[in-house]
Parts: sequence; C-alpha cells; structure tokens
Amino acid sequence: FLPQVDSTNAGRVLASDAAVFLKKSGLTDLVLGKIWDLADTDGKGILNKQEFFVALRLVACAQNGLDVSLSSLNLPVPPPRFTDTNSPLLLSGTASSDLPWAVKLEDKVKYDSIFDSLNPVNGLLSGDKVKPVLLNSKLPVDILGRVWELSDIDHDGMLDRDEFAVAMFLVYCALEKEPVPMSLPAALVPPSKRRPLSVPGAMPLIPSSTKESHQSLPPVGILAAKTPLTQ
Repeated sequence: FLPQVDSTNAGRVLASDAAVFLKKSGLTDLVLGKIWDLADTDGKGILNKQEFFVALRLVACAQNGLDVSLSSLNLPVPPPRFTDTNSPLLLSGTASSDLPWAVKLEDKVKYDSIFDSLNPVNGLLSGDKVKPVLLNSKLPVDILGRVWELSDIDHDGMLDRDEFAVAMFLVYCALEKEPVPMSLPAALVPPSKRRPLSVPGAMPLIPSSTKESHQSLPPVGILAAKTPLTQ
C-alpha cells in the first residue's frame, strides 16, 4: 500500500495523501479520524512507515468489528481492504447498479415473510416492531445498535422491506461469528437504495461510533427493552 501514497518515495505519508487513500476503506470519517490520531503519535500530520502500518492495521481492526485502539493491534485480523476508484464495489456510475446484492433471493423470501408477519404500516416497520426480532438473536446490544444503524439506510427510524433484509442478513452474519462492519459494504446496499451519482471512492457515510459513545445513540434506545420507543 505504501507506494500508492508515498509518491516521492520519502518513506513518509502526508495527511492529505493518507486521507484520500484511507477513505477507500469504506470507514466513516469519525472512525478514520480516530485511526489517524492513534497512528500520528507526534501530531505532526505526517506518518512515517511504521506509523502508516499502524494506521493500516487499525483500518483492518475497524473493518472486522474490533475496537479502534492500540490494544487491538496484536489481535489476528485479515489484511485491510481498500476499493480502487475503478472498482465495481463503489457506489458510482453504473458499476454499482450492476453489482449483485449480497442478500440471496432465497434468503430475501425468508426475510420478507418475517417482515410481513410483523404487520408493517405503509410498507415500513417501526423500531419497536423490529426490536423484539433483533433482541431475540441474543446478540450484544452494541452489535444490534450497529446493525440498526447500518440497515436504516435513509435514517428515518423505520425499516422498509429491503432495509429489514439488510438487518436480518447482518444479524445472521453476526450469529455465524462474522464481524458486523463499521460501514455498509456497497454489495449490501439494496439496489433500490443505490444512488448512481455518488462521490467516487466514498460510501454514503453512515454514523458509526465507538463503544464508549454507544449509550447516547438512538439504536440503543430503540433496542433497550426498558426504554420506551419515542419517534
């Protein structure tokens, strides 16, 4: 990765170059900002080779659902993933509309039947109707909070049929011990939600957060059984 951002071969990476490159990870600005702060140990706005590798390692941690912290650096994670600006995984041009949806047709039928059984109103399910289904998975509340954040793509506090399928897909992934991503991969965005002309190299930024601030997020309020839902 280093030659892609160290064009002068000086063995260091400027903040501006790193920002463009790290953006291709699909992580939110909030997460990337935290990664930069941890990697840029002397606060000079430049990363040496070792600090750049720390940044890459933290990107891999975030993409695999681990905390963005120096304590995560020693944990085994797959290499970080970056999408090229010509990659079909990006939500730009016609490439993304051709990208197959990660939710398989047979699974979608199953998720749709669950959706219909929850009595949607005008094709939408409110948080209090989705909450029991999510809680029934017995997954940790912070994971369920992230599932809600990622699946409520239009941030209206409701899930339509496609958004509900995304939520179910993420829940089943988590139950299979697969990490819930920090931002929604392009392949998981329902075709009905894809915008043909978004910024190349950038996913729609979905608010994400570290566990410390999860308590203030609406999804936790929606999912906490003792908290009544208020629209």
